[in-house]
Amino acid sequence: MAATRPAVIALTALAPVSWGSTYAVTTEFLPPDRPLFTGLLRALPAGLLLLALARVLPRGAWWGKAAVLGALNIGAFFPLLFLAAYRMPGGMAAVVGSLGPLLVVGLSALLLGQRPTARSVLTSVVAAFGVSLVVLEAAGGLDPLGVLAAVASTAAMSTGTVLAGRWGRPDGVGPLALTAWQLTAGGLLLAPLALLVEGAPPALDGPAVGGYLYLALANTALAYWLWFRGIGRLSATQVTFLGPLSPLTAAVIGWAALGEALGPVQLAGMGLAFGATLAGQTVPRTPRTQPVAAGGGPFSPASRNGRKDSMDLTGTAL
Repeated sequence: MAATRPAVIALTALAPVSWGSTYAVTTEFLPPDRPLFTGLLRALPAGLLLLALARVLPRGAWWGKAAVLGALNIGAFFPLLFLAAYRMPGGMAAVVGSLGPLLVVGLSALLLGQRPTARSVLTSVVAAFGVSLVVLEAAGGLDPLGVLAAVASTAAMSTGTVLAGRWGRPDGVGPLALTAWQLTAGGLLLAPLALLVEGAPPALDGPAVGGYLYLALANTALAYWLWFRGIGRLSATQVTFLGPLSPLTAAVIGWAALGEALGPVQLAGMGLAFGATLAGQTVPRTPRTQPVAAGGGPFSPASRNGRKDSMDLTGTAL
C-alpha cells in the first residue's frame, strides 16, 4: 500500500491544480460577462453525471439541506467566482480565497459553538494580512466589484462549509452522492436566474465549447472524483496540504501565460497567505475536528467518522 501512496497523492493533487486553471479558462476562452451562464454549464452537467453514477437521491429533511448547501456552495459560489475572474486578475482573485479560514473560524464559533484556538486565529489573521498586501499593492489596477465578488464567493463557500460540518452526512450516503446533490441543486437554481438576468444563451465558438466541456468534465466532475478518492485513501492532513495548489496554480498561470505582473509586495503577501495556510493545515496528530475551508471548488461533506473535508477552487484548508 505504501508503494502506491505517492501515486494517490499525485492524482489527488490534480484536483486543486485543475481548479487553479479556472480563471485562465474563463478569461481566455469563454464568452465575456456571463457568470451565471458559465456557472450553470459548469455545475449542472457535472451534477447530473455524478448523480447518475451515485444513483442516490436525498430523503426527508435532506431535500432542504441539499438545496441550501447547493445554493451556497454552487448557486452563489460559482457565479460570484466567475464574476471575479471576469473583472480581476486570476492570481489576485485566487488569493482572496485565503480569507476563507478566517471566515470559517468565526462562523464555526457562531454556528457550531467551537472555540477558536489561538493558532487558528493567528494563521487566519496572517493569511488575511497577506491578502490585504496583495490587494492594496494592486489597488489601482483591481476592479472593486471583482474584489467584492471574490470575497462574497469565499463567504458563501465558508458558510456552506460550516453548515455541512453541522449537518454531517446521511447514513449510508457517500461523499460522491452529496456532491452530486449540491451540484445539481445549484445548477437548477442557476438555470432560471441565468435566463432572467443574462437572457438567451450566447453563441458559442469552438474555444468556448471546449472551455465549457473542460470546466464541466475535467474541472468539476473528474476533479471532485479524484479529490474524494484521495480523501478515502489519504489522511485528512495529507489531503488538506494540497489545497494551496489551487491559488498557486492560478497565480503561476496568470504570470506565465497571461502576462499578469506580480510586484515584490504582492509576492510577499502571497507568501504570507500561503505560508499561514500551510501552517493552519499542520495540525497535531489528535486534533479537535473542525470544518475545513475549501476553492476550485467545492463542498464540505462531513464523514461519519467525524472527519470534515472541504474543497474549493480558491480556498484553503484550516
